[in-house]
Amino acid sequence: MATEKGSLTINSENIFPIIKKWLYSDHDIFVRELISNGCDAITKLKKLSVMGEVDLPEDETFKMTVYASPKEKTLTFVDNGIGMTLEEVDKYINQIAFSGATDFLDKYKDKANEEQIIGHFGLGFYSAFMVADKVTIESLSYQEGAKPVYWECDGGTDYEMGEGNYDQRGTRITLSLSDDSYEFCNEYRVKEVIEKYCSFMPYEIYFVNEDEAKETEDEVEVEVDEEDELMGDAPSDEKAEAKDEDKEAEKEKKAPKPLNDTHPLWMKTPGDCEEEEYREFYRKVFLDFKEPLFWIHLNMDYPFNLKGILYFPKINTNYDQLEGKVKLYNNQVFVADNIKEVIPEFLLTLKGVIDCPDLPLNVSRSALQNDGFVNKISDYITKKVADKLIGMFKTEREKYEGYWDDLSPFIKFGCLKDSKFNEKMTDYMLFKNLEGKYITLPDYLEAGKEKYEGKVYYVTDEQAQAQYINMFKAEGMDAVYLTHNIDSPYITSLEAKDDKVKFLRIDTDVNDNFVGESLSEETAKEYTDKLTEIFKKALGVEKLTVQVQSLKDASISSMMTQSEDARRMAEMMKMYSMAGMGAMDYGADSKILVLNANNKLVQYVMENPEAEVTEKICCQLYDLAELANEPLSAEALTKFVARSNEILEMIAK
Repeated sequence: MATEKGSLTINSENIFPIIKKWLYSDHDIFVRELISNGCDAITKLKKLSVMGEVDLPEDETFKMTVYASPKEKTLTFVDNGIGMTLEEVDKYINQIAFSGATDFLDKYKDKANEEQIIGHFGLGFYSAFMVADKVTIESLSYQEGAKPVYWECDGGTDYEMGEGNYDQRGTRITLSLSDDSYEFCNEYRVKEVIEKYCSFMPYEIYFVNEDEAKETEDEVEVEVDEEDELMGDAPSDEKAEAKDEDKEAEKEKKAPKPLNDTHPLWMKTPGDCEEEEYREFYRKVFLDFKEPLFWIHLNMDYPFNLKGILYFPKINTNYDQLEGKVKLYNNQVFVADNIKEVIPEFLLTLKGVIDCPDLPLNVSRSALQNDGFVNKISDYITKKVADKLIGMFKTEREKYEGYWDDLSPFIKFGCLKDSKFNEKMTDYMLFKNLEGKYITLPDYLEAGKEKYEGKVYYVTDEQAQAQYINMFKAEGMDAVYLTHNIDSPYITSLEAKDDKVKFLRIDTDVNDNFVGESLSEETAKEYTDKLTEIFKKALGVEKLTVQVQSLKDASISSMMTQSEDARRMAEMMKMYSMAGMGAMDYGADSKILVLNANNKLVQYVMENPEAEVTEKICCQLYDLAELANEPLSAEALTKFVARSNEILEMIAK
């Protein structure tokens, strides 16, 4: 056989070390590249058939087959696509960085559309050298009278090419794996990689363990020979027929199943998909057996091609721990998870798949080129999500409210991260009020415009703030629940956008509606000065801010309030672990002890500052006020329990 030897035409020096170490971040990606190339070859052949340039049998089955041989340390990729001639191998393989897919499209751009041609870069084939010491290509072109081609290269710039003996249309690429890459001839490892990158390739992908297949074939031969002996003197044609039938039956029994789904759900028209299909797809792809809340099926052809499904899982957890997974595909080829350039950051809390053939990927297909087009895709996805939520609010309000507790962290996170999303969602944000009903912010402000004057009262802990909640209810006042970590930055952003709205926690101050007949200014000062000194002495502190109010409810003895700004600052400092810089002291100094002049215990303290039980009463009233505001420290709680027991013993005497 005449062969040709030569050196690869390389567009840059020392490209092989670059390919081996730096072209792809993950070495297992060569499987994706070689299978993608095989799918491209099949697509090209099908397009030529559609254009009448090649005749194919009606029952033609297109597929990719991956063969692994642990004994030989080889991995082989076989497709039954367009194949290559000697000239094409020289053009597409020997001239590195010349893209066969691009050349094909240029040639047939007036006769076929560009759909499903995956390879755009020309370097995918050479990813094989990341794991192989030697690579061979055997190919037979679809063209009538074409001769088979053989090509091999040992990872340097020298190759050997000539006429081969491959007798099937298509291409077979065999990798002789390097010592540190033997893992890729292990059946489970190869299947794992195929599942990772190729689960939804457009043509069926099969895996065959060559060593086991050979052993099986030998076993079948033995079984057939034994059966042949049992048939004795039967005519030879009957023996041959029986032998062939047995072989076919055994082959069918052991035939492998495709590893991929060639028609993923996102490629279908939404109207053709059943609800159970969406749920099954979710379970299969994300291995999540909790039911998703709902989903959005993206299906766009203009001005760019984008399809996908975004699922809204249950995400009622701290926003900084929200973690979803949005898989990005390019023509059914997996590219990467959670590509922030395409998928808005807040949507990464969702789970889903997005397939966009128009994405401007770089040479390794694993990262995006910086392109304004990418921003348009991101904006489109944001718009579709907002439209879905708004549509649900308008037409399925009850369902929307049912989802709100799970949706709320995600939507608020989106409003914080994406100004366009925030603008669209402003009028469709819900808040749960004290009656457990979901209302909008305008609803709340309108209902209490005379009592609230633009203030929005809220609850962060229903148990800790129960005393304040009861006071609000008694006065016919309302508040909203904001119990998630993300609520604090969210309401801060709302206040920044609208200076007429101010959020105040329900224990921020003593609302005028809770006060009965007000004390005169002179009396209030007298009571305040006197009680301040008594409580400072009892508590053993130098600083204490006391406020005396004449509350309607005489059973309330003491309350603790703190200005909204001071509390938010203290919480922020605590969040960032700045306690050593005075976070706790700052919070304590800004608190106000409110004492009810109408309460008998407060009156007793004021009238009996030197009584034996006064100190205990003062400490108890302070701790009760603290408990209604936040949990006591371990030391304070220990003292509170001991003191409570002492007081009970005094009562029992």
